[in-house]
Amino acid sequence: MSRVIRLATAYRAVPTPRLALLGTGQVGGAFVARYQSLLERGSALPEFAWLANSRALQHCNELPGAALDAARGSPLSLDPLQPWAEADALRRGDVVVDATASESVADWHAEWIARGVNVVTANKLGQGGALARARDIDDAGRATGASYGDSATVGAGLPLLRSLRELVAGGDRIHRVEGVLSGSLAWLFHHYDGVQTFSNLVREARRLGFTEPDPRLDLSGEDVRRKLLILARAAGHALHREQVEVESLVPPALAALTVGELDAQLPLLDEPLAGRLEDAHDNGRKLCFVGRFDDEGARVGLQALAPAHPLCGGSGTDNRVAIFSDRYCRQPLLIQGPGAGAEITAAALLDDVMRIAAARTR
Repeated sequence: MSRVIRLATAYRAVPTPRLALLGTGQVGGAFVARYQSLLERGSALPEFAWLANSRALQHCNELPGAALDAARGSPLSLDPLQPWAEADALRRGDVVVDATASESVADWHAEWIARGVNVVTANKLGQGGALARARDIDDAGRATGASYGDSATVGAGLPLLRSLRELVAGGDRIHRVEGVLSGSLAWLFHHYDGVQTFSNLVREARRLGFTEPDPRLDLSGEDVRRKLLILARAAGHALHREQVEVESLVPPALAALTVGELDAQLPLLDEPLAGRLEDAHDNGRKLCFVGRFDDEGARVGLQALAPAHPLCGGSGTDNRVAIFSDRYCRQPLLIQGPGAGAEITAAALLDDVMRIAAARTR
């Protein structure tokens, strides 16, 4: 019997659920603001017990805004805090919200679920990292009935995962999924027409908060790989990370730089992408950064698509995903909407929290 399943049998009492937040960055801050707004409007939400980052844990004696400010103002630590590791920090029936991008936090998802703690996450590494970790999460959920709310991991709350899972549960067979899965890359290639250099557009996207502070995390395709793995696994394709072929837009010389050196060298992006854009225009096509899986394999990378292609619609930071299945064989099911921004992601997290809270009262 695995450690996860042993833990699953050890937590039977169900006290009043509490809410805990890990991560006090942009998404965590937007989550706190939305929580307080919904509370003022009379929404039924679990009590906000505490929030934490790698430096401090702050109890929320009243509204969590003051605790957020205190956690953000805590001094840096050489020994990052893991408050969730304490035995009584999280208990059966609680809801923990992971608004981090941390591998070490994702490693706790299965253990929390095994304790009967509900997990709501924007962290893609739980279901979009190692296949063994994703299986442990699923096994623990079946053993305890605790919920795993992951709608914020792909499409910032668009009904992608729910649609895939409902199709599979209804007996449909998914043949292929392909999509523009990165809001930041969608914005970049929607605006990239050769008038501005690609490097200047990257700077603008970073200023607007559409990319990570280090935009190489977006341009490398790794974020899209994780999202594609989450979708593939939801559709019943047990892919390993290494089975997804990824085309990075980051040249080796740019990848080797420190974050401090990066901005001055962003023009290294320009020449190769200008050539790709010219070739696409010469053939009447549009550049899109696409993730795709089917029975033959999985790939992430830049494609030149015909204007009539299902993924060529949309604008801004829109994600656009086409699902081909037995049911949708001639014309795909298309799901589209904004796929970037802290407020959208926070709303998706709270939607999952409220679904879990509502299910408990039934």
